[in-house]
Amino acid sequence: MSNNNGHGDEDQRNEEILDSGFNQTLKNVQGLLKGRSIPGKVLLTRRPDPLDDSGLQEQSPSYQRSFSQNDAGTSDAMDKTVEGGVRNTNNSDGNTTVNKSRSSFSKTENAANEVQNSPMGTRATDSARVTKFSRELSGQTVMLERLHELSWSGVPPYMRPNVWRLLLGYAPSNSDRREGALRRKRVEYLDCVAQFYDIPDTERSADEISMLRQIAVDCPRTVPDVAFFQQAQVQKSLARILYSWAIRHPASGYVQGINDLVTPFLVVFLSEYLEGSIDSWSLSAIPSEKMSDIEADCYWCLSKLLDGMQDHYTFAQPGIQRLVFKLKELVRRIDEPVSRHMEDQGLEYLQFAFRWFNCLLIREIPFHLVTRLWDTYLAEGDALPDFLVYIFASFLLTWSDELLKLDFQEMVMLLQHLPTQNWTYQELETVLSRAYVWHSMFNSQYLETRKLAASST
Repeated sequence: MSNNNGHGDEDQRNEEILDSGFNQTLKNVQGLLKGRSIPGKVLLTRRPDPLDDSGLQEQSPSYQRSFSQNDAGTSDAMDKTVEGGVRNTNNSDGNTTVNKSRSSFSKTENAANEVQNSPMGTRATDSARVTKFSRELSGQTVMLERLHELSWSGVPPYMRPNVWRLLLGYAPSNSDRREGALRRKRVEYLDCVAQFYDIPDTERSADEISMLRQIAVDCPRTVPDVAFFQQAQVQKSLARILYSWAIRHPASGYVQGINDLVTPFLVVFLSEYLEGSIDSWSLSAIPSEKMSDIEADCYWCLSKLLDGMQDHYTFAQPGIQRLVFKLKELVRRIDEPVSRHMEDQGLEYLQFAFRWFNCLLIREIPFHLVTRLWDTYLAEGDALPDFLVYIFASFLLTWSDELLKLDFQEMVMLLQHLPTQNWTYQELETVLSRAYVWHSMFNSQYLETRKLAASST
């Protein structure tokens, strides 16, 4: 009896330690999560692979964001989330139980929603943040670490083209070298188009002809609910970019879904020349030489993005399959009831999450939110594949209550046609905020475990 009480006391102490660590994490990230606050100083530092026991982390180097305590904001709403971070599923007797109740998990959701009173666009364009971006971009050499930090919470739209080129490493950080480097890259793209695209089919192999035809089929399907992408000139530009990329990357070639990944770049780089709503845009207003520059920038930025995800689009797409498995494991750790219900119903994550990783959620949210989401993607740098798992877990568990009420067929229908058509920046902010907190918490737990293990040897 006393032994059981001892186990109970130990479990209680462990839970208090976890809650204390989670509370500290939340306090450290409040400045980032609260829309009207300035984010803390995020330092990108290499870290060991956490959660190796569950296989949730990549073996490749990634980055960890750490916040300066002096820069952390304050938020009473976020303090409430300490009670409901994760639904723990194991007790000291080894039986599966839920230590965190659904009501406490809901507090996380409600508190995150309370933080989103200001739209994401406000944060990206408030005067203090604009001043910080301007200061970083005006120097002779851009401090990329600082630029990644600022961009995570959103980039002012009119600065986005230059910032994205820098985040991806396409534009040099040194301003003296930038113009010349971009000019050479744009000429190289034009040479590639002339050599591989602007040739008759008689000079192509059978595989190349087949690939070009598949691209021609997919271009009209790209973001079909946005009329701009149905313009013939837009589809021709997409085809040139995609085919040129596929020819230059024979290990993967063209894979359906890559067409979606070009669209954020195309819209952002066009925004340097076109104003107003995308629904009113027409490429006929852009001189051909400028359009060539835009295509080149899209091509090179797509290349830079996919360089960090090469096995996502090679044969059988093993990189995506690996991340889908990690998503399943993470959801199990965060929300065991939902995980168990999905498993009991026989729902496989590949049935819905494969498309999420393949198209990076472009098909799942309104297109006007995509560029804001991609600010965070690009700010993550090499750590993006790892962080995608947390974003997608947060995205999935947005509908945790609904999922528990559905059978297999109903879950498939929901997850393939998610009701996000009326989403605003606030809902997107909630998803990113939760993902950040969970990522920080699990990494902190792992590092603390490593320290304890090291001290005991």
